[in-house]
Amino acid sequence: MKVLPLSELPIGQWGRVVSLKARGMTRCRLLDLGLVPDTPVQAVRRSPLGDPIAYRIRGALIALRREEAGQVLVTPL
Repeated sequence: MKVLPLSELPIGQWGRVVSLKARGMTRCRLLDLGLVPDTPVQAVRRSPLGDPIAYRIRGALIALRREEAGQVLVTPL
């Protein structure tokens, strides 16, 4: 099973959250946004400069900076 950072998930592809490397307030924010283990997430689009990236999580469209998304580990589906 391949694990990669959410920031490296190709646009249009789905992944399943495995774990979070973030600590402190960043971890709390990501959990509040719905990025809990076993949650499916889809990379939807990148901004013209590549940061932030929009993700579909539990029916909502959420933009995360590359640094934040890099702290979420996913397995591609």
